[in-house]
Amino acid sequence: MLIQPNWPAPHNIRAYSTTRIGGVSMPPYDSFNLGNHVGDDALHVYENRNKLVEVASLPSMPYWLEQVHGTQVVELDNDTPVSVKGDAVYTRCKERVCAVMTADCLPVLFCTEAGDEVAAAHAGWRGLQAGVLEQSVLRFRSSPSNIMAWLGPAIGPRQFEVGAEVKAAFTQDDPQSAMAFVSQGEKFLADIYQLARLRLQAAGVTKIFGGEACTVSEPQKFFSYRRDGVTGRMATLVWVI
Repeated sequence: MLIQPNWPAPHNIRAYSTTRIGGVSMPPYDSFNLGNHVGDDALHVYENRNKLVEVASLPSMPYWLEQVHGTQVVELDNDTPVSVKGDAVYTRCKERVCAVMTADCLPVLFCTEAGDEVAAAHAGWRGLQAGVLEQSVLRFRSSPSNIMAWLGPAIGPRQFEVGAEVKAAFTQDDPQSAMAFVSQGEKFLADIYQLARLRLQAAGVTKIFGGEACTVSEPQKFFSYRRDGVTGRMATLVWVI
């Protein structure tokens, strides 16, 4: 049900990414769907979210963003409204759970080496190209050289077919991004993990981990919007204890 990031985070940082396994939702949301915006039974989502708190030993219910494929970073503190549009969440507060939901888009977790700041970002290709990762890094008080990032489960480089306009959007900002695209007839296969690494490195973050999964290729383990259309959502979470 839970994946623990393979990064050398400080002992006071907790982080997980969920899979589709272990919940109560019925097909096509089977079974651990955490998204309440995809057509699933609201009571099933409520039960799954409560189960997440239990199995991950969360100090509180995660802060659920209204994700819009943008670059807005929400700072999570005691005065943060209940529902805010954004695609990244940052906090310096202990026991406040930052979370993003995905089903092919790239979830990225951040923490400082000191363990006093954390963030979670939702990076579909539009948000990634627009700068959601860079905006997340800028929110930290710590230097980028003291920040580490973990790339959670997303669509893999052999499955992410995009049009020429997507390649053009990235390469006009950074010609080096061309290395993340492989020609496939009139389309291209894009490596969202490589694109994220390039963006993070340009922002000064060099301690980058993860990026091995493919949500499309593992239907028993992951939800995938590209593969299934109507499907559930997974969560990727981080907090300071």
